[in-house]
Amino acid sequence: MLTQLSLKQFAVVTGAELEFGPGLTVISGETGAGKSLLVDALGLLSGLRADSGVVRHGAERAELSAGFDLADAPAARDWLRENELDDEDDAGACRIRRVIRADGGSKAWINGRPATIAQLVELSGHLVEIHGQHEHQALLSRTSQLALLDAFGRTDAELAAVATAAAAWSELLRERERLSAQGDVSDRIDWLQHQLDELEREDLEPDSLEKLQADHRRFGHATALIAACDTAFARLGGEDGPSISRVLGQVRGELARATEHEPRLAEVDGMLDLATIQIDEAIAALDRVRSDLDIDPDTFERLERRLGRVHELARKHRGPAEQLAARRDGVREEVDALRGAGERLVKLDDEIARARDTWRAAAARLTDARTKAARELSSATTALMAELGMGGGTFEVAFESSPADRPDPHGAERIEFMVSANPGQPTRALRKVASGGELARISLAIEVASLGMDAVPTMIFDEVDTGIGGAVAHIVGQKLRALGDHRQVLCVTHLPQVAAQGHSHYRVMKSKSDGVTQSEVRSLSAKEREEELARMLGGVELTKEARAAAKRLLQDVD
Repeated sequence: MLTQLSLKQFAVVTGAELEFGPGLTVISGETGAGKSLLVDALGLLSGLRADSGVVRHGAERAELSAGFDLADAPAARDWLRENELDDEDDAGACRIRRVIRADGGSKAWINGRPATIAQLVELSGHLVEIHGQHEHQALLSRTSQLALLDAFGRTDAELAAVATAAAAWSELLRERERLSAQGDVSDRIDWLQHQLDELEREDLEPDSLEKLQADHRRFGHATALIAACDTAFARLGGEDGPSISRVLGQVRGELARATEHEPRLAEVDGMLDLATIQIDEAIAALDRVRSDLDIDPDTFERLERRLGRVHELARKHRGPAEQLAARRDGVREEVDALRGAGERLVKLDDEIARARDTWRAAAARLTDARTKAARELSSATTALMAELGMGGGTFEVAFESSPADRPDPHGAERIEFMVSANPGQPTRALRKVASGGELARISLAIEVASLGMDAVPTMIFDEVDTGIGGAVAHIVGQKLRALGDHRQVLCVTHLPQVAAQGHSHYRVMKSKSDGVTQSEVRSLSAKEREEELARMLGGVELTKEARAAAKRLLQDVD
């Protein structure tokens, strides 16, 4: 429930602090005084788009804030907790604040924490429901009519099942369309298979290619490698001529004879011993390498041919040899996919048939729920039309089947609100009703019949009683007051019959100071309220008759 609303430098309001209680609160005022500013402020706090025009002329920014008691808004409490925006000191309360700068920028806070506009929209959806004075125009849209019927019938679960089934059916249809668009793929399969055969003849794994290239380099330089090995072997340990191994042996023999005279030479001998071991190991390694070297031309030719085939494949597939294995795997996957396309198409037909049956079953359940809701809405609205001065008039919901061969997420039908304003007249589409007054009353009947179908605790009406008057206005006021027994209701009105039904009453007054227009919002006492109703009844001149009529209106409510 809305408990407090604060406005600062907002449009023509310099400052206003309003408090609200349960029941029906009415807001009245002279034409142009700014009665709808309170609704506009709540709309901005609910996430509506803001611009610099809402900032009072000459001010740097407008500030709006609203306080809510969440005792009757469990969904709002849950949302705040899930989004970590709840008030740790008072979980049963919530405050929304928004600042709009003169340059058009704005910022918002929820319980003192920065919030996005999207978060304002989500939270306000659990707190307030605003019905504007032109809302009956939205009811002329068949899309809006269907949404209202679904809300009235609480068909969320059935509608979600239809949407899910439609999405699954659509995806299968798109897959079949993609596969069918490929046409006859036998030629492509033959061409890809030829490529795959070529690629699979060679070992194209990276390790294998690396070994091939290394072997080719080694065999290509075999003669030079053998010569290098032979030369190194001769110099390190050859039998003919001087070699490092023989020289080291001679040096160690000479040093051994001198060691008895100079003990430190033993350390030198140890170093030479280690060098001898390393040289012997090097000679052994050379021998192994030399033994592995082969200048067999047949082997080299086989390596040449294989490497040539690899290079040719790399050129044909326009990439380095290292990517040929990935290319081979990709071609294999495409061949498998194309070969399985025919089988997949056969399976798809079965899957599509099952998905269509699932959608039709879900759509049938939704149709049943809508049909029941339509009967209830029609009965309630027809009864309200009679109370609103349209006795004998009727309201119906006409159903029109949609094509059942396509996955429509909205169900298997479209609807149209049909009305007859007078007895004996055939029903016509609501959008074709000529009289603005009739349209306003019929739309109000529909709105009242469908109100209270959700758990939103605060309902706001901005001059929805436009186009009606007299006894009908009195009934509308009674309906709004009765609604106030179950919800908090705020109503901006120009009708004294409606204003008299309020549990509390605010008046918006316009004045000029130094040539600048400004508005003030005041809570009316019992006496002031009687004067305001007299003004609404009689205009500028408050006659004795107007005051008496105002008193009677208030007494009728009591």
